[in-house]
Amino acid sequence: MSLSVTDFEAKKAALIKMHGELINRKNEAIWPDNGVFTRFRYPVLTAAHAPLEWQYDFDRFANPFLMQRIGINATFNAGAIKWQDKYLLMVRVEATDRKSFFGIAESPDGIDHFRFRKYPVSIPQLEDPDTNVYDIRLTQHEDGWVYGLFCTERRDTSAPESDQSAAIAQCGIIRTRDMEHWERLPDLKTNSPQQRNVVLHPEFVDGKYALYTRPQDGFIEAGKGGGIAFALTGSMKNAVVCHEHIIDAKKYHTVYEAKNGQGPSPLKTPEGWLHLAHGVRHTAAGLRYVLYLFMTALDDVSKIIHKPAGYFLAPEGDERIGDVSNVVFCNGWVADDDGKVFIYYASSDTRLHVATSSIEQLIDYAKNTPEDRFFSALSVENIQKLTQKNERIEQRNAAQFKKY
Repeated sequence: MSLSVTDFEAKKAALIKMHGELINRKNEAIWPDNGVFTRFRYPVLTAAHAPLEWQYDFDRFANPFLMQRIGINATFNAGAIKWQDKYLLMVRVEATDRKSFFGIAESPDGIDHFRFRKYPVSIPQLEDPDTNVYDIRLTQHEDGWVYGLFCTERRDTSAPESDQSAAIAQCGIIRTRDMEHWERLPDLKTNSPQQRNVVLHPEFVDGKYALYTRPQDGFIEAGKGGGIAFALTGSMKNAVVCHEHIIDAKKYHTVYEAKNGQGPSPLKTPEGWLHLAHGVRHTAAGLRYVLYLFMTALDDVSKIIHKPAGYFLAPEGDERIGDVSNVVFCNGWVADDDGKVFIYYASSDTRLHVATSSIEQLIDYAKNTPEDRFFSALSVENIQKLTQKNERIEQRNAAQFKKY
């Protein structure tokens, strides 16, 4: 038996009320923090934040039971930009049919009240259509365009019919001047069999467009190409890369031993470019994704000048649980004019969070955190030096206290 008119309207009203309460919920900073960044209690976006109009047919005659017609599974891995005094996230939204698409969510303060625009983003298609699109990086380039570089995935037609999971990933490119209308450009061409995690540098380098790529042999395994590479192209309208050179290689027994990739576009500071990247390692429970940070030189954006050891941010608590557990991933951050930084990271391919820091804090972290010396004994030395320094400080403070 279908719902009565009264029950239909009551259920619709309850759905709208619950959705509104979620969007308008105030977030809370978690204190004490680690001095590098501040986490927040609630995710900024979840599947439940998706507009009800994307999911329900509110025509009582066409949908007499008020069923959810299109399910939303996850909201994660968002590109980010400050646009007309709002914080915009171009979110990877995954429906229950496993297809990802992009939706733009806006917030007045970057922490609370993220609300999706009325319609998801419509990506113009090439002759060979995208089977799936995801993980876009937004870059406001000095040429006046905002570029979106994303992963476009298609089935590997060379694989046997028995294997319906074999895929080829490449870098798709779109651009806009108003964050409303998008122009599709040809996919990036490189010599690598697969490309994911391609990021555009926001400034010209030697008069060319600079890209951070990840040459990869297979869809999952990085193979011999693993690492963050640097490349140049003369045009984004028909982007072709002839040479990629690795600037940050994967390395044995680190948080990036299996593979690594650039996260969002780097942030320019007076002391260098700040980069946020993800590192992947193998564990008995599967792959573990964490974020790490490094800095490159102002006069050579491909030269690493500071690289703290270990991870910058890793999944904690409920962040460990989701469709792909034990994962954090970031492809969007925003730096305000006052130096405040909003880091938008996803947990376990399920939901999206924010952490806040500042340019000053991130520079301090990059410059003054010990680098990885790649041997346990040398890690112990680092701890001993820090402990000894704290002992000296304690002794000095005790001596000064006795004077008074």
